[in-house]
Amino acid sequence: MAIYTIIAFRVVVNCFLAILLILGNLKYLNTAILLLFAMQTIAQTTIQKSIQATKVSIAPKIDGFFNDEAWKNAPIANHFIVNQPNFGKKAAQKTEVRIVYDNTAIYIAATLYDTVSLIRKQLTSRDGENFQDVDFFAVSFDTYIDQQNAFQFGVTSANVQSDARISGGGGNSGTEDRNWDAVWESQVKITNNAWQVEMKIPYMSLRFAKKQLQDWGINFYRNVRRTNETSYWSTVNPNVSGFVNQFGTIKGFENLQPPLRLSFLPYITTGYSTVPTNAGRVNNKILNGGMDVKWGINESFTMDMTLIPDFGQVISDNVVLNLSPFEQQFNENRSFFTEGTELFNKAGIFYSRRIGKTPTGYFSAKQLAVDSGYSIIKNPTLTQLYNATKFSGRTKSKLGIGVFNAVTAPMYAELENNKGEIIKVETEPLTNYNILVLDQALKNRSSITFTNTNVTRKGSNNNANVTALGMSLFDKKNLYNLVVEGRYSSIYGNTNLSGYKTYVSLQKVSGKYQWGIFNNLESKNYNPNDLGLLFAANEFTTEAYFSFNQFVPNKHFNFRRYNVRVTQTYLYQPFQYQQTTYSSNFLHVFKNFWDISLEVSGQALWGFDYFDLRTNGRKLKKAPYHFVGLFGSSDSRKKMFISYGVGFAESPLPKDPFYLYTLGARYRFSPKFSIDINGRSELDMANFGYAYRDANGEPIIGRRRLQNFNLLTTVQYNFKARMNLTVRARHFWSNVTYTNFYTVDGEGEWRNSEIAYTNNRNGNFNAFNIDAFYTWDFKPGCRLIVAWKNAIGPDVQINGLENTKYFQNFSQVFNNPHSNEVSIRFIYFIDYNTLIRKNG
Repeated sequence: MAIYTIIAFRVVVNCFLAILLILGNLKYLNTAILLLFAMQTIAQTTIQKSIQATKVSIAPKIDGFFNDEAWKNAPIANHFIVNQPNFGKKAAQKTEVRIVYDNTAIYIAATLYDTVSLIRKQLTSRDGENFQDVDFFAVSFDTYIDQQNAFQFGVTSANVQSDARISGGGGNSGTEDRNWDAVWESQVKITNNAWQVEMKIPYMSLRFAKKQLQDWGINFYRNVRRTNETSYWSTVNPNVSGFVNQFGTIKGFENLQPPLRLSFLPYITTGYSTVPTNAGRVNNKILNGGMDVKWGINESFTMDMTLIPDFGQVISDNVVLNLSPFEQQFNENRSFFTEGTELFNKAGIFYSRRIGKTPTGYFSAKQLAVDSGYSIIKNPTLTQLYNATKFSGRTKSKLGIGVFNAVTAPMYAELENNKGEIIKVETEPLTNYNILVLDQALKNRSSITFTNTNVTRKGSNNNANVTALGMSLFDKKNLYNLVVEGRYSSIYGNTNLSGYKTYVSLQKVSGKYQWGIFNNLESKNYNPNDLGLLFAANEFTTEAYFSFNQFVPNKHFNFRRYNVRVTQTYLYQPFQYQQTTYSSNFLHVFKNFWDISLEVSGQALWGFDYFDLRTNGRKLKKAPYHFVGLFGSSDSRKKMFISYGVGFAESPLPKDPFYLYTLGARYRFSPKFSIDINGRSELDMANFGYAYRDANGEPIIGRRRLQNFNLLTTVQYNFKARMNLTVRARHFWSNVTYTNFYTVDGEGEWRNSEIAYTNNRNGNFNAFNIDAFYTWDFKPGCRLIVAWKNAIGPDVQINGLENTKYFQNFSQVFNNPHSNEVSIRFIYFIDYNTLIRKNG
């Protein structure tokens, strides 16, 4: 209990310290606090609209035509107000929306008036409407009226569906989970003066309280692509923080009966893979199957389970040459860990890639084989997941509850000695991962959240536990936000360590002028990395920012944003100065929808890096630097879209320039076919950092010329609304050439020494992947996927001395053996309710 008292005390102290660091004097503290909360911004007030819920006895047919009896007496939602680019204006095109419900679903009929020949109708993949040449309509439901969480369902003018889970209020303070895919119906028809959308959203795709009479928050959204005009039925003011809190209301739902939400998603995968290695090609047949189960335990809570999952058909990771002392962070591409996990991610201590990761002992097994002269028969690169379960929902009192569990299999490497004897080495023990979340939504978008993560491993391995408690408070006028968080981590088993983290922030979140101050403290032994991700602990960081946002256009600009941020970081234990950084960005969006931004950032003073030397108690002095970059893009509505960027940085060190170039182009050949190419080049003429350890274990740093180039090409062909082919090819090249080596003294200064230059420290790294996916949603919830994955062989090393240029490396990629995998997956959606009705 004492440690929690200490954490609470530090939270309060840090809050005061953060303000003091900005104001600089204790005697002004009381006055400052009064001023902060007394400041008022004259904001445009809006009246939230309401519409009456209408129940029908005969459901309309989902065909895009509105001649059903159900629509005749339905109330109309209209008079949409522009959000961008001319906030507050009446929408240029008229929109009328009707909504009815019955015992099984909610039905939407939207008439989006327009000149038919001007309607944009590009085909996209599901959830792919953003920045594409297509008009769009969506409806969002806040079923608990907590002004924080919502379900969104959208349809493009080409009848491509899009859906998302909104949490944290959405907008600039929340998240939008577009990986969530519900099962629902839609149809679009083009008439002589409009495009019409008809939608059926079954209750099984929603969560809501079981009440005799209830109201929901609701909003309707429309985007007219040719003018980039976005409008809402209930006004959404861009100067106001949040999105869900600006919804209107649909009143009078009577006797909604949540159905038994039980569905099954069995799948089977077959295919073939071949991987070239130094010991010859390894060929494997792929044949596996599994099932996802979704069970609505009651009207509010759902359990998701995946049994014997296979995550082979995911996009390849964007691997780079990592010279830092920290691991590379990868995006989560596995659907089970991206869909509906917003509650588990709220505290920021859940990094799902820990589950099913590369076994901890993978590299040790490889080294053991080298040291012992053994041959590797098997050394799995990924940990097998036995099963995973998510339980989540929200009670009538707006308490969100989430429970997550996953179990991974023990993994073994098999080595063979010269006598033919097989040796098994455990590389990862049987492991159980758990998360518990309690999230209470309060008034005015406020919330308090408790999160606990636990990792338990079989045998004499370390276990871990992390607890987080956080509170986010908004004032009644939605102008200010106060966040206070405390966390405690514990590792026990072979090692026993505990640590803590505190975080506090105060921000003005609405209005043209916004600002914030933050303080983050992490103790030396704070470590959430068994199930979370933290690059460096033992830091004390204070940050402040200020921004100006112009959402109402003038003669020259549709939108402008200016922001400045200053961050000062110390090593916490012992308390020592680390660095002061600054960043500023000036973004302008012109009337023709071209944009340009100027970035100025850097490290203001000489600082110290306490982590790069990989040695406790040692630091490396780092030179200040200043970066200037210019970035921009053309009008994304055009067939040809171009983005660009140039940047330059310099430090006081001699001959130490840094150059950055980016160039991207997307061309839309037709409403079905487009190609997107993006390149990024970085050249650092004098990059200083850890190189190796000498014979005495002393860290040696090097001055190196570091050149990186990343080329990403995406080709997409959409055969129809629910059938598309996507090909993604990526080549990353990094070349490292050392010019000098230095020892480092106790003050972090690097010293000239008699260390001889050796080029065997140089590096030349190439990563190449092609991911091709043909996807056909042949029925709601049912999918056929054909995938081809290609990559340069894992043991391929391209000579950096002979291939010093990018295109030389690019050509050599194709002159070396590649691994290939072809797989076919069949997924079928089974709704228990539909199955019962058919059998009945």
